[in-house]
Amino acid sequence: MKFFVDTAEIEAIRELHALGMVDGVTTNPSLIMKSGRDIKEVTREICELVEGPVSAETVALDAEGMIAEGRELAKIADNITIKVPLTWDGLRACKVLSDEGRMVNVTLCFSANQALLAAKAGATFISPFIGRLDDINLDGMDLIQDIRIIYDNYGFETQILAASIRSVNHMTDAARIGADVATAPPSVIHQMANHVLTDKGLDAFMKDWAKTGQKIL
Repeated sequence: MKFFVDTAEIEAIRELHALGMVDGVTTNPSLIMKSGRDIKEVTREICELVEGPVSAETVALDAEGMIAEGRELAKIADNITIKVPLTWDGLRACKVLSDEGRMVNVTLCFSANQALLAAKAGATFISPFIGRLDDINLDGMDLIQDIRIIYDNYGFETQILAASIRSVNHMTDAARIGADVATAPPSVIHQMANHVLTDKGLDAFMKDWAKTGQKIL
């Protein structure tokens, strides 16, 4: 499973990238707002740092506006993925932009039917929002599984990009089900290395090592 980092914070991306943990980056208007930076400036900097796809989201609500904004965002770098919402206008924009050979990430997906439409429109990525479904007492992983079955049934090449990830359990479950990509905040990716038994075992090793009185260097 590929790891995308869901942030517009350059230092957080740089740290994980140095460890080989970044296959791409996703941003959205909320993340751009949190960064406090100009969208084109910060997106360009991310694209220079990361070789993989970098999602930059349009903000127009009509297809024509999304297409125009998408083409403008695509000028930033060759690895830009244009992000559009899963509305009929978003699907129209997806079809046009994907036919032009551009990567398109269709976001705010909450049903298998929506994901099927996005694949038919030529989306490069579909972004089902796991955490937001969990928030309304639905199991977001059921959606990932349904999409996986449908896409595999018909050979759709659209990649499932598990989004709105809130926990390390979300990462594990997405990988088990077969999501192609998971995009998560840096904090969640860092938490994946944590385990109480690892900490306990390391503490025991260090105490035993101190008793030997030895040094390696």
